[in-house]
Amino acid sequence: MKNIKKKKYANALEPLYDELVALQRWIIAGGKRVVVVFEGRDAAGKGGVINTILAPLNLRYARAVALTKPSERESTQWYFQRYIEHLPSAGELVLFDRSWYNRAGVEHVMGFCTQAQYRAFLTACPIFEKMLADDGILLLKYWLAVDQAEQEERFQERATDPLKRWKISPIDIKAREQYTAYGDARDAMIAATNKPWAPWFVADFNDQKRGRLDLIAHLLGQLPERAPPDKPLRLAKLKRPPATEKLADDKLWIPERY
Repeated sequence: MKNIKKKKYANALEPLYDELVALQRWIIAGGKRVVVVFEGRDAAGKGGVINTILAPLNLRYARAVALTKPSERESTQWYFQRYIEHLPSAGELVLFDRSWYNRAGVEHVMGFCTQAQYRAFLTACPIFEKMLADDGILLLKYWLAVDQAEQEERFQERATDPLKRWKISPIDIKAREQYTAYGDARDAMIAATNKPWAPWFVADFNDQKRGRLDLIAHLLGQLPERAPPDKPLRLAKLKRPPATEKLADDKLWIPERY
């Protein structure tokens, strides 16, 4: 299947944005708490789809969480502890760019945790997520799938593009030879943690634009409630002619270069 064209992508995205805004109004009005977890291989497109979802939303009530590796202090805490403080309050949507599932993925595959810690996570995770669901948090989890050839192409682009080079880390480079191991870890993770209260869904992200559209449409289908559309506002005319921006000190203006 050919990659979707930019114009077709933009046209398809516009009505989804309308739906996302309506969804956010429902979340805010109902005091809902929604968490969406995005997992997947390196360079799958997690950051891109999160940014796309957030683009039309009020960022006072929607945010992304992308934690760095745990500090020395955090590494001594209960494993789930540092994620809890980022969970939503009433009216909020939180999108995790990687999450507590690091333990079932990169930590397990790259040997950053013990086998005992890995097994304990697979046992504890469904219990942890059941606690979230029982408290009223709506939790959805997406795995972004990408074939190794496409992943390698994206790695090469990141390695040569100075605007994208920051996206490739030493861990990414080491993990390139672990494609099969990550697939095995994914399957074990999903088998242990795919529960009715916290379901997993897999999205094909070999074409990132098409993947974004499919994932957003699916997400909207999982949260079908919508706030009724706002009625257009009728703004009264200004009582005076429009004013221009004037400063007491004109030297504060930056130079106009464009």
